[in-house]
Amino acid sequence: MGNGSSRSGGTSPSSRFARLRQKLHDRRHRKRDGKLTTHSKLLHFDDFAGIALVNLISAEMKLKDKWLACISFGEQTFRTAVSDHTNKPTWNSEKKLLLERNGPHIARISVFETNRVSKNNIVGYCEIDLFEFLTRDSDTDCEVFDLLDPSSPDLVVGNIAVSCSVEDPVETEKGFARRILAIVDYNEDGMLSFSEFSDLINAFGNQLASSKKEELFKVADENGDGVVSIDELAMLLAIQQEKAPLINNCPVCGESLGDSDQLNNMIHMTLCFDEGTGSQSMTGGFLTDKQASYGWMFKLSEWAHFSSYDVGLNSGSSASHIVVYERKKQRLVEETIDGKIVLSMRAIYQSKVGLGIMDKGAKDLLQSISEKQGRKMNSFESAKDIPKFIDFFKDQINVAEIKYPLEHFKTFNDFFIRELKPGTRPIVCPECDNVAVCAADSRLMAFQTAEDSLRFWIKGRKFSIQGLLGREGDHEAFIGGAMVIFRLAPQDYHRFHFPVSGTVEHFTQIPGALYTVNPIAVNSKYCNVFTENKRTVSIISTEDFGKVAFVAIGATMVGSITFTKKEGDRIRKGDEFGYFSFGGSTVICVFEKDAIEIDEDLLEKSARSIETLVCVGMKLGVSIKKQTRQT
Repeated sequence: MGNGSSRSGGTSPSSRFARLRQKLHDRRHRKRDGKLTTHSKLLHFDDFAGIALVNLISAEMKLKDKWLACISFGEQTFRTAVSDHTNKPTWNSEKKLLLERNGPHIARISVFETNRVSKNNIVGYCEIDLFEFLTRDSDTDCEVFDLLDPSSPDLVVGNIAVSCSVEDPVETEKGFARRILAIVDYNEDGMLSFSEFSDLINAFGNQLASSKKEELFKVADENGDGVVSIDELAMLLAIQQEKAPLINNCPVCGESLGDSDQLNNMIHMTLCFDEGTGSQSMTGGFLTDKQASYGWMFKLSEWAHFSSYDVGLNSGSSASHIVVYERKKQRLVEETIDGKIVLSMRAIYQSKVGLGIMDKGAKDLLQSISEKQGRKMNSFESAKDIPKFIDFFKDQINVAEIKYPLEHFKTFNDFFIRELKPGTRPIVCPECDNVAVCAADSRLMAFQTAEDSLRFWIKGRKFSIQGLLGREGDHEAFIGGAMVIFRLAPQDYHRFHFPVSGTVEHFTQIPGALYTVNPIAVNSKYCNVFTENKRTVSIISTEDFGKVAFVAIGATMVGSITFTKKEGDRIRKGDEFGYFSFGGSTVICVFEKDAIEIDEDLLEKSARSIETLVCVGMKLGVSIKKQTRQT
């Protein structure tokens, strides 16, 4: 066992599977709270599948260094953290690997020294047959393997301690169900109402499951009090998923799930949640343990943003709705959003795991995704997506308003930053500089003070005007002033305009993350999208409103913020100021205290947490300063 090679001799595949099946059977007969519990589900030889829990424990090397270990299995590659400077590194890093009868079963473990300037240097490796490991006759799950020199396989350079066990498939299903149910546990009390449970089932896009959700809920609600624990529902869903699948599509990656093997489907989803985006280059950057653990958020975030117009309304029962007030027609309207996108946003921004425990490395991963999609949207191939995008948003994009014909746009991003025909967005009271106008086609929230926004809209723990503006001296003039949030959705015209007339005083670039600006994220207590995102703050000096802070905020999939004016430019309200590249984003305007009287209809809707659908040039408010001077 200590030779470092895969152990393939002597034992037939059928006998190894039989022994592994018996070990799983024994694990399912275990004591819980003093009572023997038996799970009825047994794995059969012909359709064997399971999750191998492989723990890279520690190693002994011939020299002191900083070490990391990497395990490759099929298309999956994951790494440990870097150890201290030692010849006995300890990692205790557990990885979940999909193990099935007809799939890969040889795991390659490599150990790297990491103090090289240019790259990590592989020092030793071993190969382990996981089936043989799991079915051997042994009282322990741990074993020590020799590490072989990659240049001279006969030379032993150290050893590594590895443990391996198989996760109980019922526990796999229950754990997944428990995790995904927690996404809709909005008040985080460990209990689900029928409404919360219903939201989740609807998001799965399964018509049959939707018709049975009340029946399923009642079965779990044993005492009839209208709420059930997450653990109760997790057990119910695990059993039900075995009988008849509730989930047609993986809510993490969007992949369609087959009907042939429900256990494999559950394992697929579990690994999507646990291990992120899959394969990583052996020679390039590896995922750290924490990045891998929360990588699923980014896989899911990428799918949600990029595919929104590709799935959306076609999902039928999985559609969810956000109610906004359309100012032009003075009516409430529903914006339809794919239910899986809503689910994904809650998973990322409002779950207990969520962004509250994200580190800088994970934020870099989100940055990388956004940059990749930005490059894709600037490719000539992306132009083929334009008709599909327009068709999906046919009720929200007026092609007749666009300045150039569709064949003019050579890439999707060319279309995304499209200009409109002159006069399409009339500016209210163009000669009256004491009247401010809306800065973007968007969903607007307006508040007399930042404190009001915290009561009605922004739920982040640390939002402040100082945090938003980020530059010493800039924030003091705006304490206690009115704040207006213009949220742009992907279907909107993505050029933003000046709300007031004056002079562009200066720009301040503030680096940061690229979280989504979806209301679900804005209403999250785990992150502060407006004060943590990449943004540019410009200060506009005006005669009628004093100074106005104009903040352009980047978001997921927005690779850049481009300004078409520069410092010192004299501008008129309604003039174009710049544009956002692919994605949805936000503009925030902050006024000095007692500088503007915002229109009452905008304040009234915002106080009810309802966004108002507005267009560039619509009236925003009037100057209090000028009124005071005139009186």
